[in-house]
Amino acid sequence: MTRIRRMNADDTERILARYGFELVSQKGSHRKWRNPEYKLQAIVPYHKGRDLPIGTLRNIMVSANIPETEWKTE
Repeated sequence: MTRIRRMNADDTERILARYGFELVSQKGSHRKWRNPEYKLQAIVPYHKGRDLPIGTLRNIMVSANIPETEWKTE
């Protein structure tokens, strides 16, 4: 059974950047990332040092079409 790996915003943004996403704007503590090639968008709540809630992380990764191997453990 695979489980979602706990990550903070920095780790999540590193994965998004690896898949071609670029930071396009920030409003308050929410950063908007966009992939110009595939027209995908992901909003990452940025709270330094805190892990993202599991549901939020799942939503970000699914909406960005990131493979499960990047954000799940064995």
